[in-house]
Amino acid sequence: MSTEPATYPGYRFPAEVIHHAVWLYHLFSLSLRDIELILVERGVVVSYESIRRWCLRFGTEFAARLRKRRPRPGDTWHMDEVYLRINGELFYLWRAVDQHGVVLDILVQERRNATAAKRFFKHLLVGLKYKPRKIITDGLRSYGVAQREVLPGVRHRTSRYLNNRAENSHRPTRRRERQMQRFKSPGQAQRFLSAHAMIYGHFRPRRHLMTAEQYHRSRDKAFRIWRQETCVQMAA
Repeated sequence: MSTEPATYPGYRFPAEVIHHAVWLYHLFSLSLRDIELILVERGVVVSYESIRRWCLRFGTEFAARLRKRRPRPGDTWHMDEVYLRINGELFYLWRAVDQHGVVLDILVQERRNATAAKRFFKHLLVGLKYKPRKIITDGLRSYGVAQREVLPGVRHRTSRYLNNRAENSHRPTRRRERQMQRFKSPGQAQRFLSAHAMIYGHFRPRRHLMTAEQYHRSRDKAFRIWRQETCVQMAA
């Protein structure tokens, strides 16, 4: 049996170093230079530009692999949108989560009208391949138009108070937006936030609903899946 560390084709650093850097970047509010310093303390001398390329190259792919491994989400979906200011222009981040707080999908768009809502619904259904029993939104009328055309027969409730699940899920995005000093383009925001939502959520179970033993098992399972999907299978 080989004792050589697993590597990714075309990259001289071991896969363990690369996936650890990507993990640090998406799970904590660290800059690329912060991660560079952390790795130097571990004896790994690598520039922050290399770390940036790793995150761009592998973040989306790691997130896609984790998405395939996650259990089927709940049947009640909460949807909300929040504005992002990119290069002085307003964009909107559309987000859907289930009743357990699991992020289902996000989409960055220029508008928050009915056309944008229908596009988000279709984008969401393509990724999940099934429909919810109920959706909960705020008072934006665009959701009602999209629900009648794209999700007929699905119960739709409108309430600013019932939708706290989706509104709270925006908090990690706001923290990263401040740390990154705003996103540079809609494409960059879409790529980063899609990966960030999946990787961040994979390691953030609803701790307050678990016993210590359940949390420890969930955490160990999350790390086991992460190692399998980011090191063994990709490096094979």
